[in-house]
Amino acid sequence: MTASTTDEVRHITVDGQYQVYTRRVGHGPITLLLLHGGPGCTHEYFESFEAFLSPHEYTFYYYDQLGSFYSDQPDDPSLWTVERFREEVEQVRSVLGLESFYLFGNSWGGMLAIEYALKYPQHLRGLIVSNMTASIASYTEYINELRGRMAPEEVATMKRHEAAGTLGDPGYQILLTRLYEQHICRVVPWPEPVQRMFGHLAEPVYNTMQGPNEFVVTGNFKDWNRWDDLQGIHVPTLLSVGRHDTMRPADIEEMGRRMPNSRVSICENGSHLSMWDDQDTYFTALKTFLGDVESGQFAPLSE
Repeated sequence: MTASTTDEVRHITVDGQYQVYTRRVGHGPITLLLLHGGPGCTHEYFESFEAFLSPHEYTFYYYDQLGSFYSDQPDDPSLWTVERFREEVEQVRSVLGLESFYLFGNSWGGMLAIEYALKYPQHLRGLIVSNMTASIASYTEYINELRGRMAPEEVATMKRHEAAGTLGDPGYQILLTRLYEQHICRVVPWPEPVQRMFGHLAEPVYNTMQGPNEFVVTGNFKDWNRWDDLQGIHVPTLLSVGRHDTMRPADIEEMGRRMPNSRVSICENGSHLSMWDDQDTYFTALKTFLGDVESGQFAPLSE
């Protein structure tokens, strides 16, 4: 593993041959590594962090996983697995020299953060799992429950297109967009960094692991389930979810009961990207968590 540095941007070699993008923001003593969602999204939608985390107090690292827009994009579907991405995180951590740091993951990144914490807890000072439940089965059950609240004819239209494989149909896309605006990000129009990130989505990675969209999960992580393993995560943990999220808030509360050193924050006005549509609640909970761990005053609780 090697790295080349240009200003605060650093391209790190993983798997001995591929380059992934990282960028350091800030110079404070509290350090976070950010894992984006998707799979196949980019760091761009995390730009909201810059308005809330003072560069004098925090150092955080943007990091585009392999296959994403700012990193190498090899044409090799065998690379797109949960296990390989977990090991990629460890390679990136090692090159950046991070010890006693906070690992933050949103959505798919939250899944990846759970995987990392189960295998490499010795490097972590704390864990933030943002907008992610503990199994894909829980996610798919709830997201279809949310869709079931639409008019019956609309649900039938979506299912018909999904069965026929005509997901590009304008009528289907209109209904999908409506669901995304209710449950992915409730700021309409979407903030420019969110739009930019979706414009850069790496579809080969997303389609291989997730499937064709958020409501159709056919990819290779569809059987992922860590409910029974959560009790093995002992580092201080913040679990965050939006009330209007694609993740069931009750699931995140149950995760909090199973994880012995965790607290739960629910963004009442937020959805899947609560860092945009309920920013005050989201970042207050994050900064309070970080401050409590740093001061030695962290205690599990629900908010």
